[in-house]
Amino acid sequence: MDIRALNLSIGKRVLVEQLNWRVQPGECWCIIGRNGAGKSTLLRTLAGLRPIQSGQVSLRDKVLQDWPLTQLARERSFLSQGRADAFAYSALDTVLSARHPYQDTHYWENSDDIELAMTALRDLDVADLAERDVRSLSGGERQRVAIAALLAQDAQWMLLDEPANALDLGHQVSVMQLFARLCTEKNKAVVMVSHDLNMAYRIATHALLLMGDGSWQAGPADSIFNAEQLSACLGHPIERFRHGEQTLFLPQN
Repeated sequence: MDIRALNLSIGKRVLVEQLNWRVQPGECWCIIGRNGAGKSTLLRTLAGLRPIQSGQVSLRDKVLQDWPLTQLARERSFLSQGRADAFAYSALDTVLSARHPYQDTHYWENSDDIELAMTALRDLDVADLAERDVRSLSGGERQRVAIAALLAQDAQWMLLDEPANALDLGHQVSVMQLFARLCTEKNKAVVMVSHDLNMAYRIATHALLLMGDGSWQAGPADSIFNAEQLSACLGHPIERFRHGEQTLFLPQN
């Protein structure tokens, strides 16, 4: 995924100015910024869900606007920050809906689709909820079903808006580790928005800081995750320190 001279704004406010950025297979990128800095707007633009104001986004050397929607859905998946379930779908049917881009030769899901969906539900520890109405699930359970659908879509580029939102600590860790494995073992590319610096640093290979005034910083995680840049980005002093084998980030009092 190549982003060239991309500009984003809301009204008269500039969110991102002249963004030049490249996401390669196998990389895990974390987007960091204050509320309103443009993180979700950028992610939706990369997913093709928001018009590009100026600049260019390309996927496999083809500009995003030239991709047929079904083919694009096979290449990139998108997890939104929030969701509303209007219909009484089961958790399994919700995950199976992500297989729609692959149903060119058959109308209904086949046994391979169902097995892939059940594997995704097992990976997210919600297989026992397969027949439950998604509207009856807790926020954390519904989030894991949504991530299972993302896995079932089996796209190369995964765009995630706060994937650990509503998850308990144990599932936050397991979900983040799952995305890290998809990058290292299956050569997927992950671009995620996260407010948890410590969780993000554990799995991110790279980071993009949105500074809130249109400026940005991008690069390998070790060079971007430093106290000075994070403090400027988040508008509060951040301290980086070592605790045993771990690198931790904490706000200063």
